[in-house]
Amino acid sequence: MRVKTPWIEALNKSREQSQPGQEEAPRAKPDLTPKKMSESYYSAVLPLAQDKWLLDTYLNASGHIRLGSLLMDLDALAGVIAYRHTGDSVTTVTAAVDRITIEHPLMEICDLELSGQVTYATGRSSMEVSLQVAKVPAPGEKTNPEDVLITCAFTMVSLDPATKSPVNVAPLLIETDEERELFKKGEKNYQAKKALRKRSLLEKAPDDEESNLIHSLWTKEMSYLKFPEKRPANTIDMSDAVLKSAMIMQPQDRNRHNFMIFGGFLLKQTFELAFCCAASFSHARPNFISLDPSTFENPVPVGSVLYLRATVAYTEPLERESGSKSKYTKIQVRVDTKVRDVEHGTKKSTGMFNYTFLVEGDLHVMPKSYGEYMVWTDARRRARNTDEVTPIKERSALRGLDSVTE
Repeated sequence: MRVKTPWIEALNKSREQSQPGQEEAPRAKPDLTPKKMSESYYSAVLPLAQDKWLLDTYLNASGHIRLGSLLMDLDALAGVIAYRHTGDSVTTVTAAVDRITIEHPLMEICDLELSGQVTYATGRSSMEVSLQVAKVPAPGEKTNPEDVLITCAFTMVSLDPATKSPVNVAPLLIETDEERELFKKGEKNYQAKKALRKRSLLEKAPDDEESNLIHSLWTKEMSYLKFPEKRPANTIDMSDAVLKSAMIMQPQDRNRHNFMIFGGFLLKQTFELAFCCAASFSHARPNFISLDPSTFENPVPVGSVLYLRATVAYTEPLERESGSKSKYTKIQVRVDTKVRDVEHGTKKSTGMFNYTFLVEGDLHVMPKSYGEYMVWTDARRRARNTDEVTPIKERSALRGLDSVTE
């Protein structure tokens, strides 16, 4: 359902349309009649426990489900749901991943149900699609809360196929109290994203507390330069906690509009690089906790070169519920993505993704340059925000989270 036209046909058609005298693509004519949430609902089952060859495409080396593969499926599902709401007259793309959270670790191989619906749409060009991954319930039964493994929300934006400018889509028609709560949650997420942008370091300089922390880190680093023997073995320079990759974008990973790369592919690549970065930093198997709100800034064309840079941006000891330190450390990895054409012309940022992992051990990342201090401060702000939304306690670390780490 993600790709509807063979690449060779799409390529030939594009070449024909580029010839002089060809008609322009028709303008979008979306149906703006209010729609019910239930009209966009869609679910799909991955029969992983029944189909070993299907399971083979989802497993990592340790026999657990690859989270990156599920992220690709979730982005594809968000697109399917968005089109059920908008219809096919518009071009709908992933604008942002609002949050991905592990609710319960996947401890076994079982059939998985991916489901969701549009939960927030006011008539503007954007809409929120809420999704979940859960164990398939028994026939005739509803999904138990403890069987929900992953929850997330995607922001989808509809564009005019001809002009690529945003177009309005149908608002939601709210019918039940449950739907009203989902809509309010979507509205709250929308306002939280606006507030998060205002807290960006490009908009708001470090406050007094942050400035004092930066100064404390700087003076500590100066003392280490003077007395290297005092530098703790578990303190690692941020410049030494970086992993990079580059790859050419192939048509097999395109979206349904054929000439841009599928957003789920970018999620998978950034997640797996972040995982590798956290593992090389900690020398331990990271346990994925959440993905912070992340925005797709620019599309990635088929045939372009994608550059990824993962950096351990922030570390923090995990606290017990009693307030004492545990043996775990939260690691936030920032992945910056940029795209260039093959001829290496203009480089554009395509997005920034912030993944939080949990590892065993006491580790600290140390910034040195002004730019690194700003990266550290931004990551710390995100960590504070994450703790407010999904506080992480030690019990989460002890529930087998390594089953969904790769």
